[in-house]
Amino acid sequence: MKRIKELLYQRCIEHVQTRQETVEKTIRSNRNSLESETKSSAGDKHETGRAMLQLEMEKAGQQLGIIRQMKEVLAKINISKSSKVVSLGTLVETNLGSYFISVSAGQIEIEDKVYFAISTSSPIGKVLLGKKVEDEFVWNGKRIIIEKIT
Repeated sequence: MKRIKELLYQRCIEHVQTRQETVEKTIRSNRNSLESETKSSAGDKHETGRAMLQLEMEKAGQQLGIIRQMKEVLAKINISKSSKVVSLGTLVETNLGSYFISVSAGQIEIEDKVYFAISTSSPIGKVLLGKKVEDEFVWNGKRIIIEKIT
């Protein structure tokens, strides 16, 4: 299981890095568009275009902030640490799925098995935190039993 946790952790890092590269590319593209746009005779159209680019830049800046937070969360994870309760960095196996408590990176497939990388602030992450093996809870009308925590 340690190897699986290492692979999940690495995939989460790759996910965050890919997101960062995409956002940075968008910022560069928008910056180039802003710099290259010249004042035309269609003044209102020009100002509207600039305003839209500015909004996109602000949105991208917010996304970079979220990515920084995700990197901070990943830096706190010690995958070699084992725990008896669900906490940051644990791999939780339930009767209905397996969850890596880290950052929201979605579905990850490793060795033909599906895992879900979820954050502690996600709805299911909040429910799982602090639970132990054999704890049960109901999620979306389904009874979930925690079978293993590593």
